Amino acid sequence: MTHLPALLEEHDLAGALEWLETQPPYAIADEIARMDAVESVITFRLLDKDRALEVFEELEPVDQQQILEGLRDQAFRDLVENMDPDDRARMLKEAPAKVAKRVLAGLSAHERQMTAALLGYPEGSVGRYMTPETVALPDDLTVGQALEVVRRRGGQAETIYTLPVVDRSRRLKGIVELRELVLSEPEAMVATLVVTEPPKSRATDRAEDAARLMRETNVLDLPVVDSEDRLVGLLTSDDAFEVIEAADTEDVARQAGAEPLERHYMSAGVFQLSRTRMLWLLLLLVAATLTVSVTQMYEGELNAVTDLALFVPLLIGTGGNAGAQAATAAVRALAVGEVRTGDLLKVVWRECRTGLLLGCMLAVVGFAVGSFFVGLDVAAVVGITLVAICAWASTVGGTMPLLAKRLRIDPAVVSAPMVTTLVDATGLVIYFTIAQVVLGI
Repeated sequence: MTHLPALLEEHDLAGALEWLETQPPYAIADEIARMDAVESVITFRLLDKDRALEVFEELEPVDQQQILEGLRDQAFRDLVENMDPDDRARMLKEAPAKVAKRVLAGLSAHERQMTAALLGYPEGSVGRYMTPETVALPDDLTVGQALEVVRRRGGQAETIYTLPVVDRSRRLKGIVELRELVLSEPEAMVATLVVTEPPKSRATDRAEDAARLMRETNVLDLPVVDSEDRLVGLLTSDDAFEVIEAADTEDVARQAGAEPLERHYMSAGVFQLSRTRMLWLLLLLVAATLTVSVTQMYEGELNAVTDLALFVPLLIGTGGNAGAQAATAAVRALAVGEVRTGDLLKVVWRECRTGLLLGCMLAVVGFAVGSFFVGLDVAAVVGITLVAICAWASTVGGTMPLLAKRLRIDPAVVSAPMVTTLVDATGLVIYFTIAQVVLGI
């Protein structure tokens, strides 16, 4: 099948319309995200009204803004009015002021009120991602009455699979699944079917924590409450997946020493890609001058035993890799809740022993290689250094993310590249210190 960009380039409008009619919304959104501003708006205008909304909600906020800026007033108003409030709030979070003002001005009073309420929650909190459009059931209904409420109000809700049950003050009493209602006798009381202590989250909690809670507890939707346990919305599974994907994407970027890219890779320009990487490369370049300084400090030792210089790349490379492995494992363990900041001493002890074991295994190989090339004395220095460097690098790599977390710094920021650079410099100090002791220089 011919791809959409080729059809547009050939001005094959009929073929483009056929392609758009046969593809699912997420596939169309992916193609639009790859396009420049003009092509994306042209493609979007080919969609009918209902399909356009489905595709629009699959796009990232930066791509949504690009589409909105190319739409006329009526199409603009129809699109933003029919968006889910949580999707609209996330788009407005990153939108320029003129786009945000235009969006809010085009909304009905009800939709504007819901959007403003979501924007009132802290950035990155569950309140920004939850849907306020829920079907909440009073706790004194029968199953038959509850199903009638679902039929009457379900069309306006984003989800009806999980139904919060509340008292007259709207305090959350529990949840009931639609399946339970459908399979129960109409005369039965809803209160007898309620799961009274479901997983839940405060609206001000971190969205990532709430999303990971959903994954751990295997729930489709997570009730969100305020400080007084009153129901304010639901975090749905599709929004939870987006939160986790965004968090993982950010962690991967920072572990590689770069800023996360806010848009589709294929639609980002060379300047944008460079900008996300330049700052970290500059910082790491400055940090790498430590290695140069250390080498200069031990210039006398290198002149006395020139063979030492042969193993510098091997040792700092091994140390950097060991530190990066430990840092990556620690960041991942923090992200999924396997490790907490209170486990710092346990992690130090665990990583130190792991590094020692790895170092001993590598030292056997390093000693054999050194003996073959330069003799037993320098080989012994290399072997001992491998043990020390691996223990040190694993300890530093495993503990730096936990220390960062305790200092309220993103653990991914001090991950692989930063740990590698630090271990390079300190590893040389270890190497030359051991050389001084063993070789007597």
